Amino acid sequence: MRLQLFQDLLVLNRAFDHVILGLERMEKIRFFRSQELRYARAEVESARLGANREFFENFSDIVESDARWADRYRREYDRRLIDPFDLYLEVKGREEVRRKKGLPHRVVLLPGWDKDDEQQGAEERARKGARATNQQRKMAKKRRPHSAKPASQAPTGVSPMSKGKGDS
Repeated sequence: MRLQLFQDLLVLNRAFDHVILGLERMEKIRFFRSQELRYARAEVESARLGANREFFENFSDIVESDARWADRYRREYDRRLIDPFDLYLEVKGREEVRRKKGLPHRVVLLPGWDKDDEQQGAEERARKGARATNQQRKMAKKRRPHSAKPASQAPTGVSPMSKGKGDS
């Protein structure tokens, strides 16, 4: 759509160019009053200027809206790609620079922390959770009563009295 807008503006400006060129040619002919034609040419230029100004003022709003959307999308996309360990290393580096300058710490970092520790901890918790779930299933099976009737003896919800019409 925006490409079509630019093409339409180009066509409009070419039409203005043709009108202005025709007026300039007419000014050179002694048959017409040159001051009147020059005034007409100034009006055409003013009309072109007004049309172009209107287009670009409105188009800048569209461009700004697109730019805001693109920036917001890129920031969100980049945020999803950030590796937490890279962030840790960045903070650690900044804290080291602060320490060398003699400035107080802003963040307390765990000494000897490693990202693999967290992954191993998460895997271990998942194993323990799976083990606990299996134990819960076994306990639930032990608690179930074994006196359930087979499906053939289960009540159907239909009483023998309601089979015929008008049995009241």
